[in-house]
Amino acid sequence: MWQGELLSIHTTPKARAPMVACDSATLIAGVGIEGDRYASDVNTGTYSAFPDVREVTLIEVETLEALARDHDTALPAALHRRNLTTRGVPLNHLVGKRFRVGDVVLEGGRLNTPCRYIDMITGLAVNDLLIHRSGLNCRIVTGGVITPGARIAPL
Repeated sequence: MWQGELLSIHTTPKARAPMVACDSATLIAGVGIEGDRYASDVNTGTYSAFPDVREVTLIEVETLEALARDHDTALPAALHRRNLTTRGVPLNHLVGKRFRVGDVVLEGGRLNTPCRYIDMITGLAVNDLLIHRSGLNCRIVTGGVITPGARIAPL
């Protein structure tokens, strides 16, 4: 059985605004991360008009490390446009599954599909490199406060 760790939290209040690192975040069940662009009470994200499970988005740091190692491309956590950066969490295997981040319970919705928008906003050519590794869109089943260093585990 796997066990992972939450490395960082990033949010932004609106589309195209820089992502901001957070020391903690309040996740609200059925809504999103308080203050984030995709929280249902905000809905100012680039893809807000497209129905989808997008209350919180995750990406594996292992993907970022592979970009640096295999493609000499640095994509810092503040630029990948996902909310949570994880280590040791098999995100591609969590579609339809529930798991815990600290005391919060998430359910994997669908794998995130990269698009050219990430190339445009970062100035990097990473879209094609992120196919099948672009992260996981999740719904928040049980809300609460999370902090970097939180344990991530399956339910």
